[in-house]
Amino acid sequence: MDDAPANGRKGLLAAAAVGAATTIAGRAVLARLTGGRFGDADEYNTAKVTVSGPIRRNQGRPSPLSGPGGATADDVVEQIEAADEDEDVEALLVELNTPGGEVVPSDDIRRAAADFDGPTVAYATDLCASGGYWIASGCDELWAREASLVGSIGVVGSRPNAKGLADKLGISYEQFTAGEYKDAGVPLKEIEEDEREYLQGIIDGYYEQFVETVSEGRDMDPEEIRETEARVYLGDDAAEIGLVDELGTEDDVEDRLADLLGAELEVREFTPERGLAERLGIGAERVAFAAGSGVSDAFVDDGGDIDVEFR
Repeated sequence: MDDAPANGRKGLLAAAAVGAATTIAGRAVLARLTGGRFGDADEYNTAKVTVSGPIRRNQGRPSPLSGPGGATADDVVEQIEAADEDEDVEALLVELNTPGGEVVPSDDIRRAAADFDGPTVAYATDLCASGGYWIASGCDELWAREASLVGSIGVVGSRPNAKGLADKLGISYEQFTAGEYKDAGVPLKEIEEDEREYLQGIIDGYYEQFVETVSEGRDMDPEEIRETEARVYLGDDAAEIGLVDELGTEDDVEDRLADLLGAELEVREFTPERGLAERLGIGAERVAFAAGSGVSDAFVDDGGDIDVEFR
């Protein structure tokens, strides 16, 4: 009977020890999954925001096992605006690892970066293509690694053609519209030549806007941009033709920002408010995206007739 309290105290001590070990191990795992970016710096003068994965307007985050959910543009814009309103923030670092995505959401992020009051530097890690490059054109400088893939200044519009399948299944198309081109691109009917010209005109318009935006933001001749023919380039080749300002690691980028500020750099990463489980999911997602992303990534249509994206 006398040993019961002692045994109880030993049990509590053992439980506390296990809990402490679990907490330390959990923090170590979390730090590895999130690149050590968990929590905020006490003092900071530079904000860092990250655009990773396909760029979308806004969406719920899926399970980490289902693949990368993409950068939600509304979140990124909110982070940049919060950094701009923060009196302690003097500079902005935009980390880019994206194959591109939706047109207007990409432009929203670019505009937010361009409106930031202070030096802005974009840093391409693995991939800065299409919509990602559109965003980078809103920053003062673009840095990349030698092995980064940069460019793909072009626009893709796509539509499925299910007319043959519909015929085999005995499905006919009938729709009531007002306006000649209201149902242009509907997949259950063959596209007419004038409809094709109409839809191609929209894509061409987006492309000209892309060229003009990059030309102004990067101070490049529009013809130089068109001559890239939407290719992607390794970082050193991109730097040679003017698509990238400098090559270097993130440490080099931070040294550059310190020079611009004339002060030692203290970085705080601005991220959306998320719970622990979702933070762990993001870490797993980053690993999966880095391992599996490629130039030929395909995007799933969200249900519209024509899917237009920067790719």
